[in-house]
Amino acid sequence: MPTRQIVAILHNVRSRENVGSIFRTADAAGVAKIYLCGITPQPPHDKISKTALGAETTVPWEYHKQTWRLIEQLKKDGYQVVSLEKSKTATDIFKFKKRAGLLGLVVGNEVLGLSPEILKRSNRVVSIPMRGQKESLNVAVAFGVAVYEFKKK
Repeated sequence: MPTRQIVAILHNVRSRENVGSIFRTADAAGVAKIYLCGITPQPPHDKISKTALGAETTVPWEYHKQTWRLIEQLKKDGYQVVSLEKSKTATDIFKFKKRAGLLGLVVGNEVLGLSPEILKRSNRVVSIPMRGQKESLNVAVAFGVAVYEFKKK
């Protein structure tokens, strides 16, 4: 049985190490493509390669300056675009009812998160419940949790 096709959309992720880690996780999870948007660093770079361990050469990627334009195009192409962001209106990722088909997972800047413009263009916003003292996870860790949750059948 085929698994859900997922593409990753990195909106203004600033750390090269986080980008490399997301490449590595994307490779492990079978993500179809990574879109690097805005100020997100692009390969080749030593810091990306160090954490990606070569995944930056095995996972297809593209750069897009404007994330919102990419989101609109992906929606036209049949993708359900889901943003991962702590928000009062976000759905708990573990309670989110996933539909079959194409999915675009958006993660954002380590400090600022995703802008209201990106959130409003998304089909849905989900969040990972926090049970401890900290309010959020590192973006690369959160990406890993989300992508494997979305890969569930």
